[in-house]
Amino acid sequence: MVFWQETPGFELEAENIQVLTDAKQYHAELLRLIKSAQTRIYITALYLQDDDAGREVLSALHEASCANPNLEVNVLVDFHRAQRGLIGEKQSDGNASLYCQALSDYKSNVRIYGVPVKAKELFGVLHLKGFVVDNMLLYSGASLNDVYLQKGEKYRLDRYFVINQHQLADSFCDFTNKYLISSEGVPRIDLRPLPKFNDIKLAQKKLMRELKKAKYDLSSAGKREGLNVRAFLGFGRRTNKLNRLIKSLFDTTDETLILYTPYFNFPAPLLRSLRRLLKQGKEVTIIVGDKTANDFYICPEQPFSRIGALPYLYETILQKFLKSQKRHISSGRLKVYLWKDGANSFHLKGISKDNHTHLLSGHNLNPRAWGLDIENGILIEDPQQDILPRLEAEKQTILANCRLLSGPDDIESLGDYPLPVKKLLGQAKRVKVDFIIKKFI
Repeated sequence: MVFWQETPGFELEAENIQVLTDAKQYHAELLRLIKSAQTRIYITALYLQDDDAGREVLSALHEASCANPNLEVNVLVDFHRAQRGLIGEKQSDGNASLYCQALSDYKSNVRIYGVPVKAKELFGVLHLKGFVVDNMLLYSGASLNDVYLQKGEKYRLDRYFVINQHQLADSFCDFTNKYLISSEGVPRIDLRPLPKFNDIKLAQKKLMRELKKAKYDLSSAGKREGLNVRAFLGFGRRTNKLNRLIKSLFDTTDETLILYTPYFNFPAPLLRSLRRLLKQGKEVTIIVGDKTANDFYICPEQPFSRIGALPYLYETILQKFLKSQKRHISSGRLKVYLWKDGANSFHLKGISKDNHTHLLSGHNLNPRAWGLDIENGILIEDPQQDILPRLEAEKQTILANCRLLSGPDDIESLGDYPLPVKKLLGQAKRVKVDFIIKKFI
């Protein structure tokens, strides 16, 4: 028995899972679900932004609460991210100001909480995904702002799944209540005065200890022969079940492995597993974003900021991998696709093994997700491949904006980069801090 089958799964009917393929569909479905909510709405995301799309979603939540005072509405976002401005902007109370003003205006039952994963945002953030509306779970890696919801012309592409499984929805809500909302380390951030980290420091430490032992309640599930679904939590290094699941998916691949990741920077254990799979003759497909599709990319014509070097650093890591795996690319066992669509960005994550086992997750398959952030994932086992046509249609939609790489020469190298990037990456390599940087990205 493989690792994940030790954990029971919830039975799932094929018609109860829907795969959306673009940000506008996701946007429309989210608003539709909020408007139709009868009993509960639980939203967990890295952030809900103070922009047009964020305000639209927040207003929809307050309006739903006002129309139905018995409706339970809880929103959880990262504590630190909610109380700062965007990178490069002046210091401010960030999105929390919007939350406070909206609550004052509507006087509804909407509650917004801040989850402080670490003392500083650099060392870990709330990266749990999943919106529960009644018995539906809308699962995506997307947060809530203009580009994720494609409020204007630009979009940030993600993956979007709507799952109708009440036991799975219950397990998400139970986890949120038991470990997060009930904790003194998770304060309301829609009420003034806004909490400071020092006010909750001791409670936050206790919360982190508890989360390292936490898990989703699957006690009402059972071992299933057919299509089934189960949730996994990942936090910390030693007891991280999501990391263990991901490694197991790699290591138990019989024929084909498909990986979606926005950034190419695999943790060392996964990189070793990838190389081993290729040596064994297995087929591996990696779909990754072009450096220009990274949300930190800065056009060379614009003023340079150090954060703008990150997409180039990811590309150097990808090029090194392509060089080391040239023979597997030539044989066709390794296919690496680079996604690019104008000025839009790429944020897809997930794993498909042998066309029958699929992990939906916000996990970036990088060292930061592996050891710092708190992550979750939904594993779907589909032995009869009932939902495979939907996932294949999703994949073909994604590949429409991809090019297949034939080797390391198909992407730029350090010598091609703008001078400020070249200088910064060169300095980092000379003083050997690039190794440290890669652990945090």
